[in-house]
Amino acid sequence: MIIPPDERSSQPLEGPAVLTHPDMERAWRHIVEEYEPPRREYCILLTCSMRRPYHESPSHRIYDQIIFSVLPREKVHLVVFGTCGVVPRELDGEYPFMNYRFMLGKSDPSVKRAFVPHEAMRLAAYLERNRDHYEHIVAYAIGVFREAVMLASEMTGIPIKLLPNDDTITALTDPSRRFPAGSLMAQEYLQDLADALADMEGVPRKEAVFER
Repeated sequence: MIIPPDERSSQPLEGPAVLTHPDMERAWRHIVEEYEPPRREYCILLTCSMRRPYHESPSHRIYDQIIFSVLPREKVHLVVFGTCGVVPRELDGEYPFMNYRFMLGKSDPSVKRAFVPHEAMRLAAYLERNRDHYEHIVAYAIGVFREAVMLASEMTGIPIKLLPNDDTITALTDPSRRFPAGSLMAQEYLQDLADALADMEGVPRKEAVFER
């Protein structure tokens, strides 16, 4: 247990305040100061989901199907990032990650702008501390989440394979939509993920097949 019940803040875990909530900060510090990640060939960064725990969400179930159709599980460590800060996915059932209510995508532009450097700092701290634990770091993200990954990579000098590919994002982007780049569950994006992992692992590419 990261934060015992009698030590939790009375401040609500709701709205933009979630990003700087004292329990979110304490949980992040636990992960970057005390948590010891497994040593794996691949660290795959996945954005958080509305449904918790993340590994039971429709999006993460699909990501798992794609990732583990290419890579052996014993080579992979999944790490969730975003509104939650940085969460090794084996800890996604813990408080406060199960308990907050906030969707960054529906926030004001000012909140999104503030999110990028804040999340990049958290992600950079995790990557810097654990730079010797992984051979390859892959991030599957679009929008401000992708911006945060790029900034974290710049801050640490640690190379991160960014997916989906830029040209795929450009092809699928429609400025008239509320979320111009669409959804990470688009077939084209998932195919980019499958192809990149196959190339990195040195195995043949295959169609990204999944069950919703």
